[in-house]
Amino acid sequence: MTRVSLFNSPLLLGFDHFERVIDRVSKNTSDGYPPYNIEQIGESGLRITIAVAGFAREDLGVTLEDNQLIVRGKHTATDDDQKIYLHRGIGTRQFQRTFILAEGIEVAQAQFHNGLLHIDLMRPHVNRCVQNIDIQSTEKKSPTTLIEGSKK
Repeated sequence: MTRVSLFNSPLLLGFDHFERVIDRVSKNTSDGYPPYNIEQIGESGLRITIAVAGFAREDLGVTLEDNQLIVRGKHTATDDDQKIYLHRGIGTRQFQRTFILAEGIEVAQAQFHNGLLHIDLMRPHVNRCVQNIDIQSTEKKSPTTLIEGSKK
């Protein structure tokens, strides 16, 4: 089966990295556990809030690998094997949630409070850069022009 590329236009040069990111994101969004919110805080701040009820702070890990923010949760050994549940609605399975961050976004802090993991991100202010490119001429001078130029 041939895969159709999103960025196959000849005008979109060097965007193959984005296509790989989109592939990774589509694989990670199939599972809705644990639920999360993303909100804007201030002009340049973002906050990811992940509902991690039933997890202790020691059961959670937040890592930044290149431009991927990875949140992992794994329960340590508890006495759950000895309990008999009539209904078990609180999720306690291990998870890994990946967020792809845009270039330049930095993780400011992570806090755990009341079963919620808050991860604050900062988007630095970017100054627009306009650059004029000098166009070089590759035309060869005609022999008559070279001779006339040398007479002067």
